[in-house]
Amino acid sequence: MRFRFGELLVFGVFLFSAAVAVVVVVPRSEAAQVGWTQTQWGPLGPADRELLVRVRWAGLWEIPAGRWAQDRSDSDKVKDVGMHLVTDHTKLDAEVRALADKLGVLLPDEPNPDQQAWLAEMASARGPEFDRIFVDRLRSAHGKVFTFVAAVRSGTRNELVRQFASRANNVVMKHMSLLESTGLVDYSTLPTPSV
Repeated sequence: MRFRFGELLVFGVFLFSAAVAVVVVVPRSEAAQVGWTQTQWGPLGPADRELLVRVRWAGLWEIPAGRWAQDRSDSDKVKDVGMHLVTDHTKLDAEVRALADKLGVLLPDEPNPDQQAWLAEMASARGPEFDRIFVDRLRSAHGKVFTFVAAVRSGTRNELVRQFASRANNVVMKHMSLLESTGLVDYSTLPTPSV
């Protein structure tokens, strides 16, 4: 068979149009979406990765803050809260690093800029000033991450992330309660819940 140039051009345009139609019309599976990867424990999505990153970040600043509470606070209650933060985040940090290795998720090695600023605020403070900064920054941060962890826990399709999010949620809730038990939380600065 012999094709003329015009026929080949028309045929080429037809094939190109058909390929575009398939790409546009046929929906991609969840695991094939940008940012999704398939693991043996289920699809791993962007929010799953973000959860691991945020938990790692939490440990990177809350462990030093908790240690500082041991020697910069005059309050036994704040010192006790700090000790719990160090203990719980040391365990959670080891767990998140192991899980990230298993799932191929890259984690940060230093606190994010906001967390660095909070640590800088605490660095020179002592006594009641330290306690106020410590409780305000930590309670606010826990309140923000709590809603994110709960959202990932309720919607993840990855079994390992679901199990980890459950444990992380328990730790965050425990820490919010401990921080509130100091009597130093300024509730008027916390965001108003949305309906």
